[in-house]
Amino acid sequence: MNEIFDPLNLVLAAIALMVVWRLRSVLGQRTGTERPPIDPYAPPSRPNGSAPAETGSGKILEFPSSKEESAKKLDAEPKAPVWTGFAAAASPLAAGFEKLVQADPAFSPKEFLEGAKLAYEMIVDAFAKGDKPALKNLLSREVFDGFSKAIDSRSQAGEKLDFQFVGFEKVDFESVALSGKRASIVVKFASQMISATHDKAGALIDGNPKEVRDITDIWTFERDVAQKDPNWRVVATETQA
Repeated sequence: MNEIFDPLNLVLAAIALMVVWRLRSVLGQRTGTERPPIDPYAPPSRPNGSAPAETGSGKILEFPSSKEESAKKLDAEPKAPVWTGFAAAASPLAAGFEKLVQADPAFSPKEFLEGAKLAYEMIVDAFAKGDKPALKNLLSREVFDGFSKAIDSRSQAGEKLDFQFVGFEKVDFESVALSGKRASIVVKFASQMISATHDKAGALIDGNPKEVRDITDIWTFERDVAQKDPNWRVVATETQA
């Protein structure tokens, strides 16, 4: 009996009572009014207590603007004319674009202009290097023959052309026409480049290797829209002073 009043037992009992009191103060006591535990798999309740509406066998709510309706709206919206941003309304250039796109619905002025700029840079660079194979697929036979003769003449004289393309200042459509199935587009290139021609002794005979020159070229591109080949070729070139 005396062991109950042993000092060590009294200390342990006091500690146990303190722990129980702390747990009750932190966790509280059950009163019967506590919220039931949350079921993560239960459907969400609505503010008025009603159950959410279901569509079909699932529980995903479909909004009225479905993909099909959105597509119909896009189709119903009027498309901008093909010449928008490249020609004035009711101008001969705008009429040319409309006529061309009727014969070739895939035609895009923006894509054509980007391709024309790339072709221009490739052609002037190939001419400066005397690279005939690179020119052959980009030029008509007549224009290729003219470029080829100039390259041969330069080579026979022992001349060397140093060239560097700097960039474009402006590139614009001049005209668009369709004759039968033959489409013709004239483009005006305002560019900057550095060119200098030296003779076989190394003396400068034309241009300046340290000067950036402003060059304006007017090139004509043609393509048969009845053919599957989508490539355009340069059929005429003109340099403005």
